[in-house]
Amino acid sequence: MRDLLYFDSMVTPKIITFVYWLMLIGIAIAGLGMIFSGSGIMGVLGGLLTIALGALVIRIYCELLIVLFKIHENLKKVADSKGL
Repeated sequence: MRDLLYFDSMVTPKIITFVYWLMLIGIAIAGLGMIFSGSGIMGVLGGLLTIALGALVIRIYCELLIVLFKIHENLKKVADSKGL
């Protein structure tokens, strides 16, 4: 509990994983909605493209956020080891 109150540990990386899964579900629902909207072949292609590219984009975005937090953790370790 002390880690959370004094910001010694980061909660956000755990939240990012949860948000990633929520966005992935949202992308899947949006893509399926486009596929079954009755817009013909363009709706199907657009839906598949939305699912594929949407999943890729949110994965890259979440990974970049996680990398930032990993950099922070490593910098904190270096600072602690040098007594800064």
